[in-house]
Amino acid sequence: MPRIDREFLDALPKAELHLHIEGTLEPELKLELARRNGVEIGQSTVEEVQATYAFTDLTSFLSVYYPAMEVLVTEQDFHDLALAYLRRAAADGVVRAEIFFDPQAHTSRGVPFSTVIDGLWSAVQEAPSLGVDAALIMCFLRDHSADSARETLEASLPYRDRIVGVGLDSDERGNPPEKFAEVFSAAKEAGYRLTMHCDIDQEQSITNIATALHTIGVERIDHGTNILEDPALVAEASRRGSGFTCCPLSNSFVSEQMKGDEIATLLHQGLAVSIASDDPAYFGGYVSDNIAALAEAQQLTREDVVQLARNSLRSSWAAEAHIQEWLRRLEDVAAQ
Repeated sequence: MPRIDREFLDALPKAELHLHIEGTLEPELKLELARRNGVEIGQSTVEEVQATYAFTDLTSFLSVYYPAMEVLVTEQDFHDLALAYLRRAAADGVVRAEIFFDPQAHTSRGVPFSTVIDGLWSAVQEAPSLGVDAALIMCFLRDHSADSARETLEASLPYRDRIVGVGLDSDERGNPPEKFAEVFSAAKEAGYRLTMHCDIDQEQSITNIATALHTIGVERIDHGTNILEDPALVAEASRRGSGFTCCPLSNSFVSEQMKGDEIATLLHQGLAVSIASDDPAYFGGYVSDNIAALAEAQQLTREDVVQLARNSLRSSWAAEAHIQEWLRRLEDVAAQ
């Protein structure tokens, strides 16, 4: 089967629903911000910074990921980080970007919540000039306490109009969804949409997915391919229209075959699977790179790729009028 043409991939209107803005900190920008803010990082060249982006599993990744954020200090830093991502996303045909950010990773080191949100929001406001409709999703760090998550939720409420939803990320080991059930319930009452990481091949993966769907009531699962271990749960997710935001390139660092078989199986069973880039500065590719890698590995058809884009748009939390307009544009591209 011929490879899917990259020009075709980039032309497809798509939503990116699983993107950690801190994970878009490219080595060049990290070095620039370190120099701007007088932060000693122990590297003086882009190549040296790139060499530090090395890991073998989720735990070792996080041990690299969080220290790198030390260069993010000012509102301008967060603006520059987000705008750099949005430019890359626009080049990949992203028309809707729902961007995760981790306020606790910054407030815990003395950066005010307002600095983070103001910087990111200023970039979000510039996104339409790039052809992108952007939104922010605030994630709680699951390896912090539930009390810390609640404090973060309370800190976010004055900025409620800037944040579309909440999520849960970081190390899943020993930090099951029920730890944050009350916080997520309060977030839902405040009007936030709900998503949650259920990382691949974790302790009690299938139990955590069931809890996220049943107890927490999330609309989307980030990663979540272990759901295939329970056909009844797959059927339920299908009935609910639950979205699954899968990240092939990041999967390939911690599993064999990027969970491509599982992603393709969920897609062909009709679940709302979409593809995203997770932490592209660390995993070597933005959203079109991820789709291309999956398409080649799984011998996906053009219609498969179009369906992934459809799923991304339909699973987004954008205004319905925007979704319908993007879907019309998608069908026009697909028909060419």
